[in-house]
Amino acid sequence: MTTDQFLPMDDKSATAVFAANGIDVTPIKDQGVYKVVRRQGLDGDRPMIGDKVTVHYTGKLLTGKKFDCSRERLEPFCFNVGKGQVLKAWDIGVLSMQRGEVCTLLCKPDYAYGPTGNPDKIPPNSSVVFEMELLNFEGEMLTTDGGIIRRIKVKGEGYSNPNDGARVDVHLEGRHGDRLFDCRDISFTVGQGEDEGIPFGVDRAMDKMQKGECCLLYLKPKYGFGSEGKLEYKIGPDKDIVYEVTLKDFKRAKESWEMDLKEKLDLTPAIKNKGNQYFKAGRYQQAVIQYQRIISWLEFELGTGIEQHKKIQDYVITAHLNLALCFLRLKEFSQAVENCNKVIEQDERSEKALYRRGEARLLRNEYSLAISDFQKVLEVNPSNRAARSQLFSCQNKMKQHQEQEKKIYANMFQKFAERDSETGRPKRRKDESMQSSMNGRVGIKRRRRSQDCLS
Repeated sequence: MTTDQFLPMDDKSATAVFAANGIDVTPIKDQGVYKVVRRQGLDGDRPMIGDKVTVHYTGKLLTGKKFDCSRERLEPFCFNVGKGQVLKAWDIGVLSMQRGEVCTLLCKPDYAYGPTGNPDKIPPNSSVVFEMELLNFEGEMLTTDGGIIRRIKVKGEGYSNPNDGARVDVHLEGRHGDRLFDCRDISFTVGQGEDEGIPFGVDRAMDKMQKGECCLLYLKPKYGFGSEGKLEYKIGPDKDIVYEVTLKDFKRAKESWEMDLKEKLDLTPAIKNKGNQYFKAGRYQQAVIQYQRIISWLEFELGTGIEQHKKIQDYVITAHLNLALCFLRLKEFSQAVENCNKVIEQDERSEKALYRRGEARLLRNEYSLAISDFQKVLEVNPSNRAARSQLFSCQNKMKQHQEQEKKIYANMFQKFAERDSETGRPKRRKDESMQSSMNGRVGIKRRRRSQDCLS
C-alpha cells in the first residue's frame, strides 16, 4: 500500500483503510497512530528510547497535499527518538521500525499537530499521513569522546536524576561478548562507585538516569576496566564491555544551594580525603569528581570574617591545585592550565600552580610559555631544583628544535635555489624571520618531583 493509492479521503475512510491494512502502534491502542509496512526492514534490533535515528519522510494531508519532504531538501533528518523532540506519532512509529524499513503512518491530531495545527500548512485538528524510511540508528553518546553509549530499554519515571553524592540502588549485569561476568543488586554513592567495583562509566551514567529506567551502557576501556582489565572477572586489558543497569531507587544528595556554609565546610575535609585516596590509587577520574564538588560548593562563598574567608580560599585553591595534578596525569593539559590559572588569579606567586602550569605547557610543546613559568618559580623559590631542571630541559628542547628547523628549511631553500638555477630564474633568498619564528612540537618525558605531591 502506498499513500497515493488511497488519498484523498476523509478521516473516517482513512482510519478504516489503515486499520484493514496495518496495525495500531500506540501503547494504549487508542487508534492514534496506524502503521502500514511498505517495505520490510532488516532483521535485528529496533531503535530504543534515546537512540539517534536518521530518517527520510514525506508528510501529506488527507487531501493528498504534500506539506513537507526531507528528500526534496536532499538530506535526511536526525533526532533522538522517544525524547519528545518530534511529533508524538514519530516517536511511537519509529520505535516500531527496523533498519531499512519503509512504512506509512496515519497520525490522528492528538499525536500530530493537535487543535492548533500548523499555520499556512496544516488546519486545526487534522489527521496527517507520513511516509517514513528508517535509514539508521545508533545509541546516545553520553560523553563527547563516545566512550559511553546508552540505549534505553525501559524508560524511567519523572524528571529527577541522581546527582554526585546521591545514594542509588541498582541492578547490574555486565557482559563481555556473550559472557555474563557480573550480576548483582547493589547500593553505592554516585561519584564513589569505585569503592564497590563499579566501572567508572556506570557511575558517570547515573546522573542521566531516572527511577525505574533500564538501559544498556556500552563502555570503552577508559570507562570500563581500562588498561589493567579486571582479573576477578577474567576481563583482559583494553576491552570493551556492556552493562545493563536498572535504577531501582535513589536519594539525591543535597545541592549546594540547599546547604548552609557551615554544612559545606564540615563536609569538605571528607570529600578532599576521598579525592586524595583515589589519586594515590591512580583513579584520577574519580579524584576529579571529588575535587570538583569542593569547588562547586565553595567557589562563590565569601564567609564571615577574615579567618573563615581564608579557610574557604585555602580549600578552593587546594582543590584547583589537585585538579591540575589529576589532569596532568590524565594528559588533559588544557584543563591543567585552566585550574592553575584559577590559583594564580588568587596568588600570582603560587609555586605549585606556576610549576604545574609550566609542566602542562611544556607537555603541550609551548616552550616559551613553559620557560616563563619555570623562571617565575625560581623567582619565588631559587632553591627549587625541579624547576631549574625543567627549565634547563625546556631550553635544550627548544634549542634542538630550532636546529632541526634550520636544517629542514636550509634543505628546502637549497632545493628552491637549485630549481631556480635550472629554470634560469633568480635564486630565492632564505627568509631568516621564518626560520626564527617557527615553533615545532617535540615531546618531553614528564618528571615526578616534589611539585607532584597533593596539596
